[in-house]
Amino acid sequence: MLPEPEPTAAECYQALVAKDATYEGRFIAAVKTTGIFCRPTCSARKPKPENVEFFSTTKEALLHGYRPCKVCTPLEARDATPPPIHDLLQALAQQPALRISDQDLRNKGLEPATVRRWFLRQHGITFQAYQRLSRINQAFRKLQSGLSVTDTAFDSGYESLSGFQDSFKAVFGVAPSLSRQQQVIQLTRLETPLGTMLACATAEGICLLEFTDRRGLETELKDLARRLNATIVQGFNPHFEPLRTQLLEYFAGTRREFSLPLVTPGTEFQLAVWQELQTIPYGSTRSYGQQAAALLKPGAVRAVAAANGMNRVAIIIPCHRIIGADGCLTGYAGGLWRKQWLLSLEKPTTQGLLLENS
Repeated sequence: MLPEPEPTAAECYQALVAKDATYEGRFIAAVKTTGIFCRPTCSARKPKPENVEFFSTTKEALLHGYRPCKVCTPLEARDATPPPIHDLLQALAQQPALRISDQDLRNKGLEPATVRRWFLRQHGITFQAYQRLSRINQAFRKLQSGLSVTDTAFDSGYESLSGFQDSFKAVFGVAPSLSRQQQVIQLTRLETPLGTMLACATAEGICLLEFTDRRGLETELKDLARRLNATIVQGFNPHFEPLRTQLLEYFAGTRREFSLPLVTPGTEFQLAVWQELQTIPYGSTRSYGQQAAALLKPGAVRAVAAANGMNRVAIIIPCHRIIGADGCLTGYAGGLWRKQWLLSLEKPTTQGLLLENS
């Protein structure tokens, strides 16, 4: 299977004029007259066709002497959390039982409709729904720690025991008294230069990071929940903030290795394959055959390929660094164009090395 072809300059310019969000991650537009580079959806005034050139990555634009646009901030993840909403999330993380009403938002200088739209875009639920899930999530952890159902209900801000029990069962599928047999997986959305990703985490670490358009994602989520005997709910997890930060640094070209705890349930062979993937250096690639040889199983090329395809933690476990024996790109669940983009981002260049050493 051949990689998706790069968009032509004419196609890129048309997407730039239309602010076409589907081209996010496909190209960077650099304006010769101003010396800046922009993402496809930049709201700044559009240059004439003869005054713009296109690159595949921000790294290429930087190496050609362009600087990032201050309007669309192409080095930052798209739709990064605005400071006022970041403050709301922090407040809920510290006090999950807190109830922030629309009037409370207005008192903080925030328009409730704006906050609602942001949460719908980023998390697929309203701000009020996010608060309810945060409370029920905290209640789950209290029950896991041994607190009684009654104490948990009122400590979590519920006004009645029956209301708490109904809400809990609606989310987790079991009564609060039976919840100690399960655990919870928190889920959130992340915006990246290559599109929206879903992240899942338990108390122990990150257990999933996938692009939202990955084929079979729903089945993958169900399998993960089954393997961990858990319920997946949207909400806060302390591993999400360092994940956001490290992904932002990676896409900006300033991070080559991740330092995040991972939870990767699988067979002994799958675990060995995923661990070996993490030994492939940034900027390097291997074939499936080389990967099998590194595992001392040279005859297990097909099994290695299958295990690579079962990787649930994209980018951090870098299955994108595996290519065909002939050097061509092979299957990637996030799309071959994303695989090409990631490899281009990581590709070392003489000019880049000179910049790093200057």
